[in-house]
Amino acid sequence: MSSAASFRPAAWPATAPPVAPREPHEIRQLGRVRTDAYAWMRFVPAAGTRTLDTLPPRLRAHLAAEMRYARDVLGPLEPAVRWFYERLAGGAPEVREPLSDSPAGWRYHAAVPEGGAHRVFARTGVDGRTQRLLDEAARAGGHAYYRATDHQPSPDDRYFAWAEDVVGDDRHRICVLDTESGALRTLVASDAFGYGGFAFSPSSRYLFWIWRDAHSRPARLYRSPVEGGEPVLVHEERDPAIFMRVARTAAGRFVALTLAGPDTGEVRLIAADAETEPPRPVRPRRRGVRYEVDEWNGALLMLTDADGAFDRKLLRLDPATLAVRDELVPHRPGVPVVAVRPFAEALARLERVDGLLRLVLMHPDGRETPIGFDEPACSLELAASQPYGAKRVRITHQTPASPPRWLDVDLASGRCEEAGRADPRGFDPAAYRVERLEARAPDGEMVPVTVLSRRDARGPQPLLLTGYGAYGIAREPDFSWPAAVLVDAGFRHAIAHVRGGSEKGARWYQGGCRERKRNSMTDFIACARHLVEIGYAAPGRIVAHGVSAGGLLVCGAMNEAPELWAGVIAQVPFVDMLNTMSDAGHPLVPLLRPDWGDPLADPAAYDWIAAISPCENVGRAAYPPLLCTAGLKDDRVPYWEPAKLVANVRHRGTGGNPAILVLDPDSGHQGSDDRDRAFAQAALFWAYACRCAGVPLPPGGADRA
Repeated sequence: MSSAASFRPAAWPATAPPVAPREPHEIRQLGRVRTDAYAWMRFVPAAGTRTLDTLPPRLRAHLAAEMRYARDVLGPLEPAVRWFYERLAGGAPEVREPLSDSPAGWRYHAAVPEGGAHRVFARTGVDGRTQRLLDEAARAGGHAYYRATDHQPSPDDRYFAWAEDVVGDDRHRICVLDTESGALRTLVASDAFGYGGFAFSPSSRYLFWIWRDAHSRPARLYRSPVEGGEPVLVHEERDPAIFMRVARTAAGRFVALTLAGPDTGEVRLIAADAETEPPRPVRPRRRGVRYEVDEWNGALLMLTDADGAFDRKLLRLDPATLAVRDELVPHRPGVPVVAVRPFAEALARLERVDGLLRLVLMHPDGRETPIGFDEPACSLELAASQPYGAKRVRITHQTPASPPRWLDVDLASGRCEEAGRADPRGFDPAAYRVERLEARAPDGEMVPVTVLSRRDARGPQPLLLTGYGAYGIAREPDFSWPAAVLVDAGFRHAIAHVRGGSEKGARWYQGGCRERKRNSMTDFIACARHLVEIGYAAPGRIVAHGVSAGGLLVCGAMNEAPELWAGVIAQVPFVDMLNTMSDAGHPLVPLLRPDWGDPLADPAAYDWIAAISPCENVGRAAYPPLLCTAGLKDDRVPYWEPAKLVANVRHRGTGGNPAILVLDPDSGHQGSDDRDRAFAQAALFWAYACRCAGVPLPPGGADRA
């Protein structure tokens, strides 16, 4: 039994928090007047990224005081943090993730070596020889921050490329390894866009990549020779409300540039036999219509919400004329098509039925083979970079109680064969129970809730409730090793699938947007209260957790019902909503106006945002303990948003609970891609949650440790 076994949290330390000066700053907008007492916290450097050294002296002193206060208040939790970290690191799954197989027989894979914190990417040939491609630990050496993404081989398997951020500001460089010579080239030195931001051309001679402008918006598509040479501008996007991504289509006949916003879309194609020609639009962009394009068996595929198909339909187009040939999958309200992946032998698609994912194989003759999983809740994902001629489609399957496993599904028969899995040491899925429940929202909507408990759990338990509910992004019931460790410590862990996500289709998404955004918060509150009513959650022992827009969710729910929560954990939370959406220079604001509204031009949008923005709605109430995180280099949700909320909760809140800002001076919106750091943060959150919910460690004795 570790020293944390006898840990019993005392009262919060009697440490005085920093007092942020309140300097009334009047803002007049659309005939409305508001005062932002903490406007002075905002700092945008004229050039470069923010560092502690470049901050104005008063701001630097205040943030340094916040960092000291966080250390002082959270310091007594260190034994519990260490206890959780030891269990997270000690049982971390050994993962050898199969990434893709190439037509030439190479099998690409990634793994975190024993005792390591970063991934190693490699490939194995038909002769059994393994070639190391990328050691992220070596690349991360000497950098306070490192995150790599979009790892991919070229179509001819000669090159292997990835995008990496060594600053923390989401501005990437692109690196290309020549696997024949071993030469490593930084093809794009800076300002590239990761996350769908580059792709090899079908010939493997060029790399198409997306450049970010001074506002960090993806604004240009370039083409660079892989062997070196000046980049050529292919497309420049003038609309700041459009994001870009680039990829090859399934059979490699085109490079597709997708230009999309929340309510509009356009795809431009570059043919494989004309890689240096301008891209050809498939359909002109039109407000209210989105579409994506791929190819299958000599035709183009269009997945679209046109003509009222809000949960999307799948059309087949003539590749020469771009005219519609036929409808492969009609629109079915309430059964949204999530993704398609074409293969010569069958078309694989993911769709939701009753809010749960299933895989369907469509054969060229029109026959369909549904592949379902008999579980209350599971997550399915189509693996990237699968060869068009493959006989099997690789999917990732997981549940909150079942670690990821990679399944190869035979495209002809639908039979599944396991290709790999993640196995936490000593983890027994049979010791846990997953349930899909429903909570009734105030307006009568039924909100899904996924609950993870130990199978032997009886009666009310402390609960950690998490959610997201924004941008039509579903909060999938994925496996989380940290969540399993928290459940072993005596909690239940639940996901509230609130409106604003897409768990129940496009209408579920729209039900949590704009003037209806408050539904997300009341849905979240309804889920918490339902779990109390059915005896799953202990009253007064519920901790809320959310990330980014999920931080808006939980902080909005905190303002709505402060008495409900034992504590709140808000990671990089979007909480200064009215000021941010009134900042036309913010990198994401033009893109996100269809989701939130435009308070610069629409008085109604101003009013509904003002009514829910967490910073504007802190009241005179006994607030629960609040823990916010921030990255100093974050340009999506800047540090001043949580810093303002923390200051205002201290100023207006009653009850004496701490409001804490944990600031990382080296990161942006995402933390460094380092498993040790991720475990350290989870350990801090869980120790804090135990303190808030009054849970001693270890609960029930050392046998669960």
